[in-house]
Amino acid sequence: MPRIQIDLPEDFSFSTELTLYLSHMNYAGHLDNAALLAVVSEARARFFQSLSYSELDVEGLGIVIADAALQYRSEAFHGEVMVVRMTTGDFGSKGCDLLWCMQEKVSQRDVARGKTGIVFFDYAARKVAPVPENFRLRAAAASPSTPEH
Repeated sequence: MPRIQIDLPEDFSFSTELTLYLSHMNYAGHLDNAALLAVVSEARARFFQSLSYSELDVEGLGIVIADAALQYRSEAFHGEVMVVRMTTGDFGSKGCDLLWCMQEKVSQRDVARGKTGIVFFDYAARKVAPVPENFRLRAAAASPSTPEH
């Protein structure tokens, strides 16, 4: 069965550090798969904050997660500091992908990589909305376009 392949750019427009807590670990003592998504969610919130937005207010619209794919590269453990890098890509009329990778800070070990598809949502009208042009311009200006495997 073919494995998921996620193409990432060489450069990312955003980076943040997150320490792994005991609550992020599973019964085997390493980063739990559900907790990985929680760590990435925190990084995503920080990414939007870095652009002076929140996930509920991007030029008056919120975001909704449409899909997510991830690929584990190595284990991660309690107390390790993860560097999560993120950028945008593959813009459509209603959304885009958030591409991300996670490395352990000291060793630079690749821990995980992935992409999260987002769509913009008008919560007042309860419907999907076009990508705000200001967000598209700001994110595209800050985001590289050359993928790596």
